[in-house]
Amino acid sequence: MEHFFIQSAFFSLFISLIAYQIGLYLKKRTGFALCNPLLIAVILVILLLSLLDIEYESYKKGTNILSMLLTPATICLAVPLYEQVHLLKKHSTAVLAGVISGAVGSMASVAILSFLFHLSHTHYVTLLPKSITTAIGMDISQEFGGIVTITVTVIIITGIIGNVIAQPLCKLFRIHHPIAKGIAIGSSSHAIGTVKAMEMGEIEGAMSSLAIVVSGIITVFLFPIFNSFL
Repeated sequence: MEHFFIQSAFFSLFISLIAYQIGLYLKKRTGFALCNPLLIAVILVILLLSLLDIEYESYKKGTNILSMLLTPATICLAVPLYEQVHLLKKHSTAVLAGVISGAVGSMASVAILSFLFHLSHTHYVTLLPKSITTAIGMDISQEFGGIVTITVTVIIITGIIGNVIAQPLCKLFRIHHPIAKGIAIGSSSHAIGTVKAMEMGEIEGAMSSLAIVVSGIITVFLFPIFNSFL
């Protein structure tokens, strides 16, 4: 079976898309927050690879096209931001303060927990970019000696958790302003969380898109500083 995966250029892509479609179907049918399409797809693909005893590297070779599309897909998030640019100009100070707080808070929480649990420097830098988009997080992790595959996994898990709990948390803490919601979601759970922000409203989606980009830039600049903490 693994030989088939290696020889087939599109079978891995096919099962990935099918698994995601199953996730979308379950989400629409149940409306349950934990039925996140990406989460369902990840679980189904892991189960299939385990049952068929297929190495991850063999599966990965067939999904390179999805990785290639990741960066342009992230750039496309600028479209909703452009449509709400008047709000960005009006609330620029608050927006910038919110994104900076989110980015610094994310990295600081990793630093504190890594210190408390006595993680190695390698594991520390692996987890540090957990709240930024995968396209940036992979490069940073690799440059500073992190384990890229674990970084990708942590980023995806962070995004899924943000997608699932974003709306309940906003209700719990009585966060009603759409700009505040968008900035909080985007700066903490990147593109996957932004999907939820877009479901909540156009303003939330636009601000979350902005937060992804700015958080990524801030993280790139702050990473060398946080890298020296542990």
